[in-house]
Amino acid sequence: MKNTGTLRIQTFAARQSAPVEGVTVAVQGDGFTLHCITDATGSAADIPVEAPACALSLDEDNTTRPYAIVSLTAAKPGYRTVRIEGIQIFAGQVTLAQPQMLPDTEEGRDIPNAPIVIPPHALFAGSGGSGPQPALHCTPRVLDQVIIPKNITVHLGKPAASARNVTVSFRDYIANVASSEVYPTWPEQALRANIHCQISLALNRIYTEWYPSKGYTFNITNSTSYDQYYVHGRTVFEVMVRITDDIFNTYLRKRGTVNPYYSEYCDGKSVTCPGLKQWGTVTLANNGRSALQILRYYYGSSIEIVRTKNIRSIPQSYSGTPLRQGSRGTAVFTLQRQLNRIAKDYPFLGKLTVDGVFGSRMAATVRAFQKQFNLTADGVVGRQTWYKISYIYVSVKDLAELTSEGETSTGTLSNGTWNGTVLSTGASGSAVEQVQFWLNTLAQYDSAIPSVKVDGVFGTATANAVRAFQRKYGLTVDGIVGQTTWKELYDEFLSIQSDNGTPNAYPGTPLREGASGQNVRLVQFWLKIARTVYTSLESVTVDGKFGAGTAAAVRRFQRYFGLTADGVVGRTTWQKLYEVYNDIANRLLSSSLRPGEYPGVLRSGSTGTPVRELQFYLYLMSAYESSIPPVSIDGKFGADTERAVRAYQRFAGLTVDGVVGRTTWNSLYGRASQLRSSGPVVTLKRLPYPGTPLTVGSSGETVLYYNLLLQRIAYYFSSVEAPPLADRYTEETATATRSAQQLLGLEQTGIADADTWTAVEALSLQLAAHAPNPDGDTPPGTTYPGRAIAEGSAGQEVGQVERWINRRAQLSCGEGYVADNNRFGASDAAAVRAVQQQAGLQPVNGIVYRETWHALQAQCTDPCGCEKEE
Repeated sequence: MKNTGTLRIQTFAARQSAPVEGVTVAVQGDGFTLHCITDATGSAADIPVEAPACALSLDEDNTTRPYAIVSLTAAKPGYRTVRIEGIQIFAGQVTLAQPQMLPDTEEGRDIPNAPIVIPPHALFAGSGGSGPQPALHCTPRVLDQVIIPKNITVHLGKPAASARNVTVSFRDYIANVASSEVYPTWPEQALRANIHCQISLALNRIYTEWYPSKGYTFNITNSTSYDQYYVHGRTVFEVMVRITDDIFNTYLRKRGTVNPYYSEYCDGKSVTCPGLKQWGTVTLANNGRSALQILRYYYGSSIEIVRTKNIRSIPQSYSGTPLRQGSRGTAVFTLQRQLNRIAKDYPFLGKLTVDGVFGSRMAATVRAFQKQFNLTADGVVGRQTWYKISYIYVSVKDLAELTSEGETSTGTLSNGTWNGTVLSTGASGSAVEQVQFWLNTLAQYDSAIPSVKVDGVFGTATANAVRAFQRKYGLTVDGIVGQTTWKELYDEFLSIQSDNGTPNAYPGTPLREGASGQNVRLVQFWLKIARTVYTSLESVTVDGKFGAGTAAAVRRFQRYFGLTADGVVGRTTWQKLYEVYNDIANRLLSSSLRPGEYPGVLRSGSTGTPVRELQFYLYLMSAYESSIPPVSIDGKFGADTERAVRAYQRFAGLTVDGVVGRTTWNSLYGRASQLRSSGPVVTLKRLPYPGTPLTVGSSGETVLYYNLLLQRIAYYFSSVEAPPLADRYTEETATATRSAQQLLGLEQTGIADADTWTAVEALSLQLAAHAPNPDGDTPPGTTYPGRAIAEGSAGQEVGQVERWINRRAQLSCGEGYVADNNRFGASDAAAVRAVQQQAGLQPVNGIVYRETWHALQAQCTDPCGCEKEE
């Protein structure tokens, strides 16, 4: 008998504000490809997928991947194509794939549309769990009361890393974390215990304002070294959504306290911790313990589960009594009004008479709603259905582009140009509508900004929303929209529209003559800096106005760097401007060379700007690939630089001689450029399973990647053979594969099928995150390196200091995080001075001598290096 799981596809507009009909969906799995088209409800027929036996996901000691993997492509003319890779299908479970279909606008067509790649499940890869609990003596800033937020902003990296922030609904966030952290096949009480922990930990971060109090603009990170695992854009499991919908407004607390309990947890297998053990919850649930009993087993008998009605954005809280056919009253009236508004975007639900009477027609509408949103279709409005209706009601009102009640624009909205009129309480007209529209859009992504009615009347609610925006963005908080507030509102609106709010990122809309604002000012600044090196470029005034002079300067820049000389700053020109500026700021360029232009042979003993440029690209690659050690950017080609060059050549399949000729230079620049154009976050680029097994004779980029994975495993496991690092699958690769299959408990075929690929990748990536660098020096330890560490220092010892500093910040609300980049900068020195002052060391100078090293070490309670690595 075959084991099957289910892939359920539903296509929506943003935040489930409307279904999208007519989307062609292609699903590819092991040996099959299926095509389907979504109907008026945005749904396609459920797809059964053969999956491994359920027992594998219930066995803590299992090393075989316990789920099947499929990929999905959703396409419709006029919309951006959505691609999702690595979708996990468990036997007996429903996986929800809900592609968000965004219009393919003219402005957005040059925005990269990368696929969503779901990594191996955290339990299989050993990469889940939570960060450690803050110190008990810490007294953080706190909110007035515990609230369930409408949205939560997640930083996709470690706290001080240059990473993207995303704002998602709180319930979607929890369902995502649950799907990323634990298996859906586990007993219900085990799942509930785990999700209670995930909710409570997130609410603790919000209640204590942990990150905002340190100066950050996000609520939580997706780093399991600090918080908990979140994979942006991943598919989720139906059971996780169902449980989240039931308990999203609950949290844990210790009896006699107010704050949500920081419920630290780990898998209990690859990582241990003083809190809940994820695998242990399965055993306890199988022994008949309830979720609360499991939680008390790990956190003590004083732990309790609290449910709150203090939910942001919900129009009215659930009364506690289910509503069904025959019910009457104001709660029924509220439901009818909300369902009728939802029906504008979900017309198949039909229109109800708003009379406060729950009749048979309303019961049918409720059943249709429940079916659409994967609830039990019984026609009864209990807690889950009540809050789901409220959630969708808020979504369609807020995101329906000014079509909901009282939100129809009557005037022509401007293109962002300020008309010179200061707006304040009592004002009216289309300019006020424009401000209200921008505020409403921003409110969907930032819970600190309240939604307002778009009616063209500047009343108290609009003034309060303006004040909240001004407070959020560091402006004068007066509730008045002058030129500064207007321009900041428009810039932030554009940033949200392009889903790209990172510093120096392309704004999503080409800049041309007539444009104005901060982005124009940035382009002019970059042009001015570029002219300091490339004197043939034209001078430009940095005034934020894209006039004829700026257009001429852009055209000259484009011609010089081989771009289309049209005077318009699209994505390509923007990225080249930023690249040139960044390279000049890092002193990587001379007046005779463009970025990436081959400077001639570089080898040990070479010096100067070309060596600095080489070192910069090597440093960038070291963050991408763990086998390449980081180097100092000092313009001197010494032993460390040669070691990094050799490591790169080995990685790229080039001749390993430590000499940078044209081939090595062009290869390195090409890879580094890909990383820089993908955004400020440098991550390990993983390749998906190619769809067919790799065998002797296979070739290409995927084979090179697979050989690299095997090489890393072979370094740490003597029983595994190391294959050659090449893009061909040779007999040596087959031998290495058989030895890896033996290690992983798989059939020893020498063929890299889907199961082998996934298991090898999971183990290799885990080693990359947790183990020392096989191509570097001796891994960093806790022994003082014998030399002082000060601003400008770099290397593994600096990395150890940074981990200790960040451990202090994790445990104390008064400490800040530093960039974890093995480079000792001003923020590192400031943190060290705080350590020296606290330890009573003299002088307090921010330099790590032996005494300061030991003080840092002593203040870190974890003997294993202070921080659980991801």
